[in-house]
Amino acid sequence: MPSLASSQAPFDLLLKGGHLIDPKNRIDGLLDVAVHDGKVAEVAADIDPGRALKSIDVTGLTVTPGLVDMHTHVFHTTGIPGAWAGDNSVQPDAFSFRSGVTTMVDTGSSGWRTFEMFRQTVIERVQTRILALINIAGLGMITDAAEQQKSDFNPAEAAKLARKYPGLIVGVKSAHYQQPDWASVDRAVEAGRLADIPAMIDFGYFLPERPYWQLVTEHVRPGDITTHMFRGPVPWIDDNGKLLPYLWEARARGVKFDVGHGNMSLVLRNAVPAIQQGFYPDSISSDLHAQSMNAPMMDMPTMLSKFLALGMNLPDIFLCATWNPAQIVGHPELGHLTPGAVADIAVWRVLEGHFGYADAYGGRIDGRQRLLCELTLNGGRIAWNWNALGDLDYRKLGPSYGIREGIDWIIKPK
Repeated sequence: MPSLASSQAPFDLLLKGGHLIDPKNRIDGLLDVAVHDGKVAEVAADIDPGRALKSIDVTGLTVTPGLVDMHTHVFHTTGIPGAWAGDNSVQPDAFSFRSGVTTMVDTGSSGWRTFEMFRQTVIERVQTRILALINIAGLGMITDAAEQQKSDFNPAEAAKLARKYPGLIVGVKSAHYQQPDWASVDRAVEAGRLADIPAMIDFGYFLPERPYWQLVTEHVRPGDITTHMFRGPVPWIDDNGKLLPYLWEARARGVKFDVGHGNMSLVLRNAVPAIQQGFYPDSISSDLHAQSMNAPMMDMPTMLSKFLALGMNLPDIFLCATWNPAQIVGHPELGHLTPGAVADIAVWRVLEGHFGYADAYGGRIDGRQRLLCELTLNGGRIAWNWNALGDLDYRKLGPSYGIREGIDWIIKPK
C-alpha cells in the first residue's frame, strides 16, 4: 500500500506490531499504521519507528478504523424531561472515544423544525463527528405525540433542510408512529427521494394493518434502512425454524438491516437463527440513549462482543461497524484506513474467558471473547488511552516535567 508522506518526513505517530483489520481494504493481518497531519500516512509491515515522532507498541492488540455508530440519540440540550430530544439523549464525547467510536449518527432526535438548535448546541460543540437523520415529524422526538401529527410530516421541508446541509444530514427518520396507516413511513421515504438520501424506519408499533413484511418488501426503497431488525415482533422464522423468504427478498431489493439494540429492540430468539443461517446485519449499531447505556446494550464494544458470541467473526463485526455504515450514510471517506483517509483509529484488546451477554428481555448467551477499547485516535489525536499506551515511566521524565516553562515555578518554603 503506498505511503502518503515522503520517506524522509517523520510521521507524527506510529502504531506498531498490531493486527490490522480493515474490511474495506480486505486487510486482516500484522501491519503497522503510520499517521501524519491527522491522516493515515502509510500502512505496511515493519515500518521503521525512527521515522515517527512517537511510536506506540500495540503488539497483541487489534487495530481497526474508528467505529461508525449508525444509531444514537445525542440531542441532549433541550432540557425536556423524558424526551429522546432531551434528557433521554446523551452527551456524545462522554460515550464515543472510550468505546472506539469516532462517528455517531443521531437518528431523528431532531426534526426539520428543530435541527438548527441541534446543530448549534451539540453538533458544532463536540469533538465526536456527528451526522444526523432528520425526523419527518417537524418537532422531532420532543414527545411521542409530535411523531403522530400527520400535518407536520412535510417531505418538502425535510428535503429542503437536507439539501441545505449536504453530508451533515444523511437521511430521514420515521419513528414511534402508532397509527394503523403508512403516513409516517411513506412521507419519510418521499423526503428521502426528494433529497436523494436514505430513509430509516423505526417501526415502533407492529400493527395488523401494516405488517412488517410489507414495510421491507413494498414501502421502502433500495438503500433505505430498517432498524431494530431483531425486535421481538419482527417475524423471522417459520414453523421449521427456517428464515422466512421475505427477508432474503428484501435484502435482494437492497434494503439495509440495522441492529439498533437500544433498551427494547433485540431478542436472542430472533438474532440467533438469523446469524446461524447467515443473515448478518448490514450495520451493528447501539441505539445509545439514557435508557440503554446502563442496560444490556451498554456500549459498542459490548454490542460487537455480543455478535462474536452469536457466531460472527472479527472481520465481519468490524465490517458492520465501520465500512458498511459509512457507505449506508453516504460517507465513503470514513470507516477505513486507506492512506489519505482521516486517522480515526481504534485499538482493541480481545479478552479471552467466559462472558455472558443479555438481550433486551432477560435472554442470555455465553461467549468466550470480549472486546476492550485500549486506544482511540480522533483525526490522528489520541482521544482515549485506557492503558497509557506510549506514555513513559514518570521516573524517566526528569525533575521538572509538568511545569509550564515561563508560566509556572516551584516555590519551596524557606
